[in-house]
Amino acid sequence: MLFYGGQLLAGRALADSIEGIVVGYFLWTLSSGAYSSISNDIGSEVQWGTLERHVTTPFGFAPVALLKGVAKLVRTFLTSAVILVGMLLVTGTKLAFPPVTVVIVAGASVASVLGLGFAAGGITVLYKRVGTWLGLLQFGFVILVSAPVFSIPWLRALPLAHGSALLQRVMVDGTHLWEFGIIDLGILFAIAAVYLLGGYIVFHYATRRARRLGVLGDY
Repeated sequence: MLFYGGQLLAGRALADSIEGIVVGYFLWTLSSGAYSSISNDIGSEVQWGTLERHVTTPFGFAPVALLKGVAKLVRTFLTSAVILVGMLLVTGTKLAFPPVTVVIVAGASVASVLGLGFAAGGITVLYKRVGTWLGLLQFGFVILVSAPVFSIPWLRALPLAHGSALLQRVMVDGTHLWEFGIIDLGILFAIAAVYLLGGYIVFHYATRRARRLGVLGDY
């Protein structure tokens, strides 16, 4: 629908930018899956009334949620790869796919979204029925993926924005990991670490506050 409908409406304009659209859509499906893997999963646990089984584990609630999120991120990466192959077949587009570079750049980009999922999960534990509102956030990922970081440099500080620009260079221009500058890679990993750690802290303190207020078991 996106491709053939776009051809009818935009014609040549779509054909000239189809590689960027395919890469952007691939990253959007990957980031949406990473975000919902934690926030939606915790929201489901809240509705089912099975949240306490995670809290009472000897490992702690936050580490269990983190490892579940990482496991679902791997599954999301595989399904997004299948979607990517389908897009390439439908559009007839050819992209570079150095596997190590793609996995590292895409993984670091999505790590920041994983942090947002943690923060959303913590808010869900504390305030319960806010999953619908938090779910709307993933539509904002479209703006982040297409952010013009080269013309507006401060947008690099936002999640996904800088990683999306680097992934475009990898898959469209065939750039390998060692061909990126130290500053570009440093910004990529710094943003991933900051958002992931920040989301983890928000999740940790939100669940602690829910336990202090005695609302952990409210559904």
